[in-house]
Amino acid sequence: MQLIDQADGFDLALDGRIVARHRAAAPMIFVGQGEPSVQMNKGHFKIDDYVVARVPLAHARIVRRDGEVRLAFSAGPSDASSLTLVVTGGENDAAIRFEGADASINRLWLRIAAEQEERVWGGGEQLSYFDMRGRRFPMWTSEPGNGRDKSTLMTFKADRTGSGGDYYNTNYPQPTWLSSRRYALHVETTAYSAFDFRHGDFHEIEVWAVPERIELWARDHFIDLVRALSDRFGRQPPLPDWVLQGAIVGLKDGERSFERLEAFRAAGAAISGIWCEDWVGLRITTFGRRLYWDWKWDPKRYPGLDRKIPELAGEGVRFLGYVNPYLCVDGELYPHAAAEGYLALRPDADEPYIVDFGEFDCGIVDFTNPKAAAWFEDVVIGRNMLDFGLSGWMADFGEYLPHDVRLASGLDGMLAHNAWPTLWGQVNARAVASRGKTGEALFFMRAGFTGVQAHCPLLWAGDQSVDFTRHDGLPSVICAALSSGLVGNAFHHSDIGGYTSLYGNVRTAELMQRWSEMAAFTPVMRSHEGNRPDQNLQLDQDPDVLAHFARMTRIYRHLAPYLAELSQEAATTGVPVQRPLFLHFEGDPRAFECQVSYLYGPDLLVAPVLEAGAERWSAYLPAGAEWRHLWSGETFAGGAEVSVAAPIGQPPVFYRADAARADLFAALATL
Repeated sequence: MQLIDQADGFDLALDGRIVARHRAAAPMIFVGQGEPSVQMNKGHFKIDDYVVARVPLAHARIVRRDGEVRLAFSAGPSDASSLTLVVTGGENDAAIRFEGADASINRLWLRIAAEQEERVWGGGEQLSYFDMRGRRFPMWTSEPGNGRDKSTLMTFKADRTGSGGDYYNTNYPQPTWLSSRRYALHVETTAYSAFDFRHGDFHEIEVWAVPERIELWARDHFIDLVRALSDRFGRQPPLPDWVLQGAIVGLKDGERSFERLEAFRAAGAAISGIWCEDWVGLRITTFGRRLYWDWKWDPKRYPGLDRKIPELAGEGVRFLGYVNPYLCVDGELYPHAAAEGYLALRPDADEPYIVDFGEFDCGIVDFTNPKAAAWFEDVVIGRNMLDFGLSGWMADFGEYLPHDVRLASGLDGMLAHNAWPTLWGQVNARAVASRGKTGEALFFMRAGFTGVQAHCPLLWAGDQSVDFTRHDGLPSVICAALSSGLVGNAFHHSDIGGYTSLYGNVRTAELMQRWSEMAAFTPVMRSHEGNRPDQNLQLDQDPDVLAHFARMTRIYRHLAPYLAELSQEAATTGVPVQRPLFLHFEGDPRAFECQVSYLYGPDLLVAPVLEAGAERWSAYLPAGAEWRHLWSGETFAGGAEVSVAAPIGQPPVFYRADAARADLFAALATL
């Protein structure tokens, strides 16, 4: 990092890129105080702030010594320092550490230099907008909401019940971005924060605390930036070999699930696993079929499951289940956890903090208590799940930690809230490691924050609506995969068919087929019956849908050699399996724009059909390669948008004509 003196101020540059400008008349940093208002309703948060003071720190005293630069900021030249920034690092990597903050400061705003045409990506897992330029994005893990487009009737209805969302709501925020100027920035804090990209000349970072530091990386190529971020946040192990053998079929029909599994196999589907989230039992609510949150086998719903799991394994089919970090008050685990002091407490009493999850109440296992974490790892996940024979599970939730909870560590709830998904990931990863199953057992999470990458082997996109809508349905999955992949999450997937069915919105056969087509070209192919399975079409209820799904699973399995290479590359370098076009075509400005198609590794371009009734589909093929249409074999020059026939069963997929595995790709057309 270089400090360049300027008249009435200075610039900070990283490898020739100006990242901050400070002038007395246009300071780079502001501090102040705010009074927050936070309300939670079933994982949805209404957060407001009354800003008591926002003070520009116009004066900076510069001290250079011992390879670092110290910037002591104050409101004026005669005022005492309010905050000191310590700048360290080399030509390509740097950090800005915060020291000596006035104790009254609980708000900080930092401006980062921007350019008018600059694009910005990242922010964790974003569901609506891949390019974040022009908008403000709060960083607070929450339910994304059912209905995130304020112009739709769906959002209007959802907002009336408190379950709606907005474009920025996400299960997995992360205060990290990548810029088209080929640098990346990360804010090391778990406090509520926001990235404001609405100004032409600067990006403004807002933090409801003084952060520990700002970290920066500069590279000449985007792919090297992604590798640097993966080095920083951690990497996932390669996908287990068993996963590559086919789809994981989601069924929650008690012991009938195994009868239905036979229909999939009879249809010729390649199956690697059966996922029965109801292995713990069901709870029927007005929202739909929920689960009984007492994490152990329910022998009434799944009699003989202890014998069935090894039987299936002998046939090459793994059994997967479900768990989350909460305990229902009417279960058997809750009273034990409460008696042992394993639960988080109310702010005003030494009693467990009870959270309403919609017609049932739960306690929160306090993972800041080492004994509570060890119990959950060894007993709940270790004995009840791994020792029982589960090969994986959905590690759900993690977003619901109340802001006013009391934790064993003493950490304030406003700072613990964003950290909670990462703690939840650690608990799962340690449990898996304790049984020697790292890289073999596969759990998947929707919630996340900084550092979850080192613990969670697979993300899933959360609870999409059962439709084609951009902000809630199938298209949001692509945006989620691309944004999260840039910040170190190499493996991503989604519920085939979506999950959330509300207000009369139900699945169609076409939606199921189009979602299956996309899923065949993702790291993991997994279906879900959704929150209201009895009201929604299931894969095995329509012969055409089932036959189509079976063929897509064979396509997924056919690509296993290619996916295995991508999986190993991800584990070694951190480069995600699903990639934005610009990661390999950074010289093509149009490659920066796309969030509706993606590269599957370096050689396949996938442009899923994202609208009902479409018979043809257009896709942009980036310049710098010759592209071959998978189904027709027609060759196209890059640098143009092409339109191809896209009947059901022929999703728009192209491969590089000179790809090393061109023969493998070409053979897909014969399946």
